[in-house]
Amino acid sequence: MTETVSGKAAAQAKAGSGAGLKIERVFSTEGVHPYDEITWERRDVVQTNWKTGETVFEQRGVEFPDFWSVNASTIVTTKYFRGAVGSDQREWSLKHIVDRVVKTYTKAGRDFGYFRSEVDAEVFEHELTWLLVHQYFSFNSPVWFNVGTPSPQQVSACFILSVDDSMDSILNWYKEEGFIFKGGSGAGLNLSRIRSSKELLSSGGTASGPVSFMRGADASAGTIKSGGATRRAAKMVVLDVDHPDIEEFVETKAREEDKIRALRDAGFDMDLGGRDITSVQYQNANNSVRVSDEFMRAVEDGTDFGLRARKTGEVIERVDARGLFRKIATAAWECADPGLQYDDTINDWHTNPETGRITASNPCSEYMSLDNSSCNLASLNLLKFLKDDDTFDGELFAKAVELIITAMDISICFADFPTESIGKTTVDYRQLGIGYANLGALLMAMGLGYDSDGGRAMASTITSLMTGTSYKRSAELAGVVGPYNGYARNAEAHKRVMRKHQAANDTVRTLSIADSQVHKLATQAWADVIALGETNGFRNAQASVLAPTGTIGFMMDCDTTGIEPDFSLVKFKKLVGGGSMQIVNQTIPRALKKLGYQPEQVEAIVAYIAEHGHVVDAPGLKTEHYEVFDTAMGTRSIKPMGHVRMMAAAQPFLSGAISKTCNLPEDATVEEVEEIYLQSWKLGLKATAIYRDNCKVGQPLADGGGKAKKDAADAAAAADEAATKVVEKIVYAPTRKRLPKSRVSRTTSFTVGGAEGYMTSGAHDDGELGEIFLKLGKQGSTLAGVMDAFSIAVSIGLQYGVPLETYVSKFTNLRFEPAGLTDDPDVRMSQSIMDYIFRRLALDYLPYDKRAALGIYSAEERQRYLETGSYEPIEETGSPAELIEAPVVELVETPEAKDEPVVTHDSHGSDQREVPATPAKTAHTSAELLEQITGHAVDSPLCFTCGTKMRPAGSCYVCEGCGSTSGCS
Repeated sequence: MTETVSGKAAAQAKAGSGAGLKIERVFSTEGVHPYDEITWERRDVVQTNWKTGETVFEQRGVEFPDFWSVNASTIVTTKYFRGAVGSDQREWSLKHIVDRVVKTYTKAGRDFGYFRSEVDAEVFEHELTWLLVHQYFSFNSPVWFNVGTPSPQQVSACFILSVDDSMDSILNWYKEEGFIFKGGSGAGLNLSRIRSSKELLSSGGTASGPVSFMRGADASAGTIKSGGATRRAAKMVVLDVDHPDIEEFVETKAREEDKIRALRDAGFDMDLGGRDITSVQYQNANNSVRVSDEFMRAVEDGTDFGLRARKTGEVIERVDARGLFRKIATAAWECADPGLQYDDTINDWHTNPETGRITASNPCSEYMSLDNSSCNLASLNLLKFLKDDDTFDGELFAKAVELIITAMDISICFADFPTESIGKTTVDYRQLGIGYANLGALLMAMGLGYDSDGGRAMASTITSLMTGTSYKRSAELAGVVGPYNGYARNAEAHKRVMRKHQAANDTVRTLSIADSQVHKLATQAWADVIALGETNGFRNAQASVLAPTGTIGFMMDCDTTGIEPDFSLVKFKKLVGGGSMQIVNQTIPRALKKLGYQPEQVEAIVAYIAEHGHVVDAPGLKTEHYEVFDTAMGTRSIKPMGHVRMMAAAQPFLSGAISKTCNLPEDATVEEVEEIYLQSWKLGLKATAIYRDNCKVGQPLADGGGKAKKDAADAAAAADEAATKVVEKIVYAPTRKRLPKSRVSRTTSFTVGGAEGYMTSGAHDDGELGEIFLKLGKQGSTLAGVMDAFSIAVSIGLQYGVPLETYVSKFTNLRFEPAGLTDDPDVRMSQSIMDYIFRRLALDYLPYDKRAALGIYSAEERQRYLETGSYEPIEETGSPAELIEAPVVELVETPEAKDEPVVTHDSHGSDQREVPATPAKTAHTSAELLEQITGHAVDSPLCFTCGTKMRPAGSCYVCEGCGSTSGCS
């Protein structure tokens, strides 16, 4: 940034009565550096754009812990390593970036009097290092970009600006916003001070109105984005509902969407990133209407509502409140904008009302504070705090929160800011934004549905404990280095909000031992907040928000971002050394075990999910457990009000708000949008945004009708036709490998669900299976005849070269009667006789590695897994983490078989469909994989960096291939 204000001079720590903090060692080991407890390995990071084949990044020999995924190490290498690629100054190890950040924080803590002794400073350094390298939390991206480098030490990701009713102020708005965009961050502001187009200027002319000035700001953001930023500029524009230009503001983006459709139909390239999309306006901002309780009550009562002049405050026009509300909902239904921000709720929880009202938010809507301010964020990985007994370790979580909040406050002491006014406000009020990720995965692992009373109770108590602990530490810091500069004039208001949080905590109704334990800790934390705050005051005006955690979520190897549920039950994973594979969500087996399912049942359910992408009709899964596995997308996706209710469960325990979008199906109605907005207000949310599937033209491969779907269908048809033509040219003449006259065979008697039978199998001299004979039913019966014919067909197929594993993958998990218990200790449960027969054949004739790939293990191997975490003897395997990570389906694409169908197998013997490995059909991300499995497109943009489809993260989108975001940090 060319205009940077240092926080160092302005942030001199105010001396308090304490002598520094005593830092407790909780995570690290005394006498051992955190790095020395880890096995490190070298990797090559090579990133390509799959569409063009162009290598967009390459750095070889980077160093990471062996338990970090390839995806996490790739994103950190490409996004956070500093220095020119290929130069000696380029960072090449995770140790480098963690050291430059942690050592900078520790030095500032020493310089500004945060630690009681040098020993405490060293413990702080080790604890922070341990938490980061073990992926327990992460700072927001600007910290990794800037801290410890020659660049300005900007640590904040979220900014709120202000603009007054003057040309100087408006032009300054353009300038300040431009500097923030240039640095890769986003900003929001409220335009309601600008006179409407229905009011007069002092010269006697008519004012232009805020919407006209939005055009200039939008063009500026688009230009700066085009100048080489890795993601589009992120903006939030807010207008009060009583502004006379509110209807024009509401309809701006909806009218532009109509224009986009007309231009698209005329042949222009109007997709997101298309060359003609720049001809339309207002596409670089999220729009929100700031509504008051007065307006919402008028909507309920069906009365009119007054629009007020900006200068005098007098009512210059009255409108029907329900009519205006319908226009807001209709515009959101048409193009996803505007969202709503609930002004009275926001300001009722404001700790600094004597300084000024909260009028706006950052682009993702989670940071809501004073004008001309900023907030630095950090998020914890909740799944790391799940104990072996599937309860949440609230005590350990609270210890981590205390340390992280301390570090976040220290950062303000040395931080730089893009403008003088932002620097002053941030230093004076020290806004922090601690939050979390992986809530969806945590709830699933605990056997709790996201849209359930149990899930909401757990989320409430964890959020309450996080914010209560944060303010407790803030009060302790105030006793050491003094309260924030603006505390004195806002002391009563701040303490009133603390009591509101405490009262909200008292209303939480716990449903289990797990959430009761966390709630007990939260209750004690809030009691300490009230007592310590009365004595010391508080170091921070704000403590917590729930951010999207896009890029940093991948850095922590989180399955889910922010407060979101799981995106889908199948994931896309990169492999060390190149390639990728499909994995079933790692928390599913743990959840099934928590719900009481046996290992054989877990194998069958996971195999079903690998094939179908959902749990509906999964073998043996009880319907009452379906809700545990509900996801954001696909079959059994969570209903819109389920998202709203979860936000409402967490909101009373957050200083700020929540970045989240309520997704609606394409056939949703305007009335449903109205209901979501109305219920969000009644449930006490601070902000709500919606997105209806396929409502935007510029979303490639949108599900539903229209040109996007037609284009996708045409492309798929063309790819299938091309593949067929190539396959027709291949001549393949199989030869039969007959069995010797005398061969080794074995006969197995079995019982499945009470039905008895016999199987005789014969092998070639090399031990390869060559024939089977099945004896079921009485001689001469229809069943016996069918089994004889089936045996001959399978035997001939084996002799003509059909691999046994192909038969196993096709016939295991077939479900029909008789089914149930067997008398075979290696296969205790069977879905059918066919399921049993081919599992038995796999155990008898397939080597371990092929059986493991199909998820078929002997009783001895399963027992070994329970004891050691490995199916194989320890000396023959890799790390246990590699073995238990997840069932997989490898996606194969080789040059010589590029256009032929490829049969995929999952690790539990699931019958996988044949996936043509053509470029048009190959998945590159979880979003594309979900499309492939379900046949329904995910309505999200393509990544500008690597060309893959992004997935939702809060109110933004994130690319799981390279970590790029659509505006959030």
